[in-house]
Amino acid sequence: MPKQVKLAAHFPGVNNTTVWSDPHSGSQIDFSSFEHLARTAERGKFDFLFLAEGLRLREHAGKILDSDVVGRPNTTTVLAALSAVTTRLGLAGTLSSTFNEPYEVARQVASIDHLSGGRAAWNVVTSPDAWTGRNFRRGGFLKREDRYRRAEEFLATVRELWDSWAPDAVVGDKENGVFARGIERFVHSGPQFDIRGEFTVPRTPQGQPIVIQAGDSDEGREFAAKTADVIFSRHGSLESGKEFFADVKRRLPAYGREPGELLIMPAATFVLGDTEEDAHEQAREIRYQQVRPATAIQFLEQVWSRDLSAYDADGPLPEIDPDPDAEPLTWGRVRHEKDPLAVAAKWRAIAEEKKLSIRELVIEVTARQQFVGTARQVAESIDEYVQSDAADGFVLVPHLTPGGLDAFVDDVVPRLQERGVFRTDYTGDTLREHLFSR
Repeated sequence: MPKQVKLAAHFPGVNNTTVWSDPHSGSQIDFSSFEHLARTAERGKFDFLFLAEGLRLREHAGKILDSDVVGRPNTTTVLAALSAVTTRLGLAGTLSSTFNEPYEVARQVASIDHLSGGRAAWNVVTSPDAWTGRNFRRGGFLKREDRYRRAEEFLATVRELWDSWAPDAVVGDKENGVFARGIERFVHSGPQFDIRGEFTVPRTPQGQPIVIQAGDSDEGREFAAKTADVIFSRHGSLESGKEFFADVKRRLPAYGREPGELLIMPAATFVLGDTEEDAHEQAREIRYQQVRPATAIQFLEQVWSRDLSAYDADGPLPEIDPDPDAEPLTWGRVRHEKDPLAVAAKWRAIAEEKKLSIRELVIEVTARQQFVGTARQVAESIDEYVQSDAADGFVLVPHLTPGGLDAFVDDVVPRLQERGVFRTDYTGDTLREHLFSR
């Protein structure tokens, strides 16, 4: 029997995946946009909708990036609202373990699980810099190793809170004259957290909401193998996907876990066309819309840590090398290279080999895994990745908000269903049932 494909939809929000100039591009903050994408994903029988988190607007050279000026609404608020307009779709949100506290995150996620009837998921991330920390009263930042220590204890503490109510716990049983039964006082005393009391939210429909983890470092992979239900990976090519898949799955037995207990779902984009040639031409046009000349120069400046505004984005790479000792020009994006000189050397080699301009190089090195072709070809490719153990499924990131997922649901999902690798209807009510039921 073939493996079943898992699918999630990422709200494209504020990033360079979104094509702002397209006449079909809509609001990134109106609730109607979130509702449209969620309803489309549920119509396509997707496992869950995925929201990122932005704790500070990204900046470049001291100015807010133009893609962020629309703002970033609170993740849990949006998910709570979406629970009222969906019935089966899982609702996953990113919440930082660096600038939040276990008690409040446990309450927020447990509350969404109750509101949605068991469809909540939490994407656990760490936040790396003091720049983000300035938005919070304690400010500052944690070193990399300390972030993961905090994250691991943070998650363990949240799980303790979720488990502090027994499955059959009751409050206010008038018939039997019992005020409370099955509610344990929680006590957690560790290097990161020292808290005690009573958790205010009863045990949730899932018992434990789904936990997603997005780290790619060795520490992140180990953390996911030990604690996560889903890992949100950036490894999109078939070969790198297989390597990542095998590496993470081999770590599971050390924690008493089976390979099927952790799902690997890379991010992926898609472009559909009436013919393969048409799809590839559309994909090329979309990438040029996503990476405008100013965007290409800004991206290069992230690595060079120099003002490169005088350079032509359609010209060659600068002859000058990055400044490895300079403060980063860009804040709030993931890319902060440990060895910018090595990155520059690698990019120079790629640009020379393929005769690429700055803009063409940025398009080359920033491309997500893309499925490009006819609907049938895209369905075949997705199935190949899953059956080849390069992934368990994909988190799809459309380039348009809010209607970018419509064509995939209308044209690709039926072909996956025809192949017998994707559900024709939901068979369970909770997200855990969607992801792990046989």
